[in-house]
Amino acid sequence: MLTIETKELNISEELRKKVDMICKFAYVKPTYKNGNIRNIKGTNIAYVKPHIITINKIDYLMFDECEDIYINGYDKKIKFKDLLEYIKSN
Repeated sequence: MLTIETKELNISEELRKKVDMICKFAYVKPTYKNGNIRNIKGTNIAYVKPHIITINKIDYLMFDECEDIYINGYDKKIKFKDLLEYIKSN
């Protein structure tokens, strides 16, 4: 039988501050949902679920220390430095 362990990952304070500052300039309020790691016990198989930050009904999937942001899934991505422009354009 497979046993799945889940461990919650907290958003780093650095990432939260960066997003809060960008949202402050864009006059929007973000909501945060922590990511997690799911591991199948007894194997080396794991899935890392990213942090989900919702801004204006759009979900931004972010990993700590990663420059790419995925938008509403993994099909579209932007660089973190372009987040302010993307928020303002949508």
